[in-house]
Amino acid sequence: MKPAAPTAVNNIELDIAGMTCASCAMRLQKRLNKLDGVDAQVNYATERAVVTVPAGYDPRALIAEVEKVGYTAALPRREPDCQTTETAATGELAALRIRLIAAAVLAVPVIAMAMIPAWEFRYWQWASLALATPVVVWAGRPFHAAAWANLKHGAATMDTLISVGTLSAFLWSLYALFLGPAGRPAIRHGFELTAARAHVATGAGSIYLEVAAGVTLFVLAGRYFEKRSKRRAGAALRALLELGAKDVAVVRDGTETRVPVDRLDIGDEFVVRPGEKIATDGTVVAGSSAVDASMLTGEPVPVEVGEGDRVTGGTVNAGGRLIVRASRVGDDTQLAQMARLVETAQSGRAEVQRLADRIAGVFVPVVIVVAAATLAAWLAAGSPITAALTAAVAVLIVACPCALGLATPTALLVGSGRAARLGVLIKGPEVLESTRRVDTIVLDKTGTVTTGTMTLADVITGAHADRETLLRYAGAVEDASEHPVARAIAGAAAAELGALPAARDFANVGGRGVCGVVDGHAVVLGRDSLLAERGQRIDAELSSAAARAEREGKTAVAVGWDGRARGILVVADTVKPTSAAAIRQFKRLGLTPVLLTGDNETVAGRIADEVGIAHVLSGVLPAGKVAAVKRLQSEGKVVAMVGDGVNDAAALASADLGLAMGTGTDAAIEAADLTLVRGDLRAAVDAIRLSRRTLRTIKTNLFWAFGYNLAAIPLAALGLLNPMLAGAAMALSSVFVVGNSLRLSSFVSTIRDDPVG
Repeated sequence: MKPAAPTAVNNIELDIAGMTCASCAMRLQKRLNKLDGVDAQVNYATERAVVTVPAGYDPRALIAEVEKVGYTAALPRREPDCQTTETAATGELAALRIRLIAAAVLAVPVIAMAMIPAWEFRYWQWASLALATPVVVWAGRPFHAAAWANLKHGAATMDTLISVGTLSAFLWSLYALFLGPAGRPAIRHGFELTAARAHVATGAGSIYLEVAAGVTLFVLAGRYFEKRSKRRAGAALRALLELGAKDVAVVRDGTETRVPVDRLDIGDEFVVRPGEKIATDGTVVAGSSAVDASMLTGEPVPVEVGEGDRVTGGTVNAGGRLIVRASRVGDDTQLAQMARLVETAQSGRAEVQRLADRIAGVFVPVVIVVAAATLAAWLAAGSPITAALTAAVAVLIVACPCALGLATPTALLVGSGRAARLGVLIKGPEVLESTRRVDTIVLDKTGTVTTGTMTLADVITGAHADRETLLRYAGAVEDASEHPVARAIAGAAAAELGALPAARDFANVGGRGVCGVVDGHAVVLGRDSLLAERGQRIDAELSSAAARAEREGKTAVAVGWDGRARGILVVADTVKPTSAAAIRQFKRLGLTPVLLTGDNETVAGRIADEVGIAHVLSGVLPAGKVAAVKRLQSEGKVVAMVGDGVNDAAALASADLGLAMGTGTDAAIEAADLTLVRGDLRAAVDAIRLSRRTLRTIKTNLFWAFGYNLAAIPLAALGLLNPMLAGAAMALSSVFVVGNSLRLSSFVSTIRDDPVG
């Protein structure tokens, strides 16, 4: 029987409004997941739902389902108007700030009069009522409105706890003032930190206006600082989205036309003047300049580019005028892919968050039950109703599922955003846990530890030549060849001497070398056997130098003219200047570096010795890289793999943690868990350090959130916590979690910590 063909699916993202705590997100997620074929993840911190649906599913059905639960949803704009979005967010924060300021002005005198008996003037309680009423009714209106909306849908959230708690305290105070003895002129109200010692026999003579006003004030303050901090946490992603140019000068029919960047097509040529952003990914077809890519890669030093070099959209032209041919536009650009990866990472859930999610889903109903049981237990024990009510309200107020819901998302927001600014893209939160377990890091040699391009490493002149002439003649002949060794020689010669003469009668001799005529001299380059055939034998000194270079795994090119061998050019794939520093850092992180290469043992040993790697796997063919990774895993190692080529993709996918150099191929990047936008191996160190620190932050947040509730709820139930102080503690718990996450934004790159040297 043939297996059923997999059903095509699409991912739909929705911006959610109206969520006030983690239990809101969990309730909405459960509701969406009840729909046929729908798999949803709702993130409270990012206020976004990522929904996997069958192909062709109408997003309007999802939006309607969200609205049935009492929230609103909309499809995000693919190319957001960042200014409009920022204005809306600023307006929302400003409205919350107005409520907070008004609540502070009115509530502080209420709290002060309740706590300091000397300030309780004649009829002070009626002044407190006048001040507290707008705080509870108007400033606290968002809590009551959300609680009522949730009640209509048969649900309870954090707003339910706040609304029930503050209204209970307020309504009891009204009863005591209008129907009880609390309205008498000379009444005094002593403030106590606990319920157990207060109101032993006062009964209806007690009022709780300071609790109703104070809790509203503290929770509003917590919401305000939480929202402001969450905006800061998402700043890195907004910066990425805003990096792109808005318009571009396109060259069409020989004239420049300024058009919006979304009208740019692949193959179009456009002008980038000094100081302008490069509009999209492309190739320089004319001009030369220095390009500042620091916002995209974290690399502070501008990169020199010229004709034929690739450039990335969003980077800044810091020097001369460039003409660039567009190679990728829109959602295919590197900038768009980076933003997409960062968004995906910020929307996911780490394994450590799942227990918190399950608890948050049932937390509020459990708290309401605990509060009711507390009230009943105190009354059953013969305590006055005021003391019982105080303890029950404290339970309602002190409980805080918000901290549980914010623990992972805020750390991911800040951590992945900071990583993006350093040129590190984290695919998802599960990657963070992989970095903690890794103990072995396998490094592909070519393009990862080394530059991946041939470079002129040495010029050895014989007795009958000088360096300048040797480079001039050799560079002129090799300039006509496209071989990597030829390009290395010609490039080095041009860089040192400037313009090279043109070679006549160029010929490639059967893969053994090349020859041509330069300034009337018949120049031959290649193997010593080719020079010998042309009557240009190599003397013992040059032969010894060539043999030494070959033993070191380098390529030796003999050069001769006019019947005599004149010198040796040594070409090699050189080690990146930052690789040794990166290896030192890997060891400090407790990782064992392993060099993986298809080169022979001699070449591999030389590279390994140069960078300080003790473990080498040489002679490994591309097809054998996966087997090499699996062999290490079978030995009990937890393996990270760093690579950049197509032939690394399978090994990157097989490793416990795959890191792709962003300078490499799309196949490698697609297979990896982490992408390093920079070609600097120290970016891999940054990736692992920042991932581990983000995971530690998540665990600290969760420990605090769980510990806070485990300690605070029993204290409140036992009457050891005044409701007003409970409200302050609840607000501070959320602010603490967000503030702890924001510390990740100060993460310092390895490049600063350990400069090349």
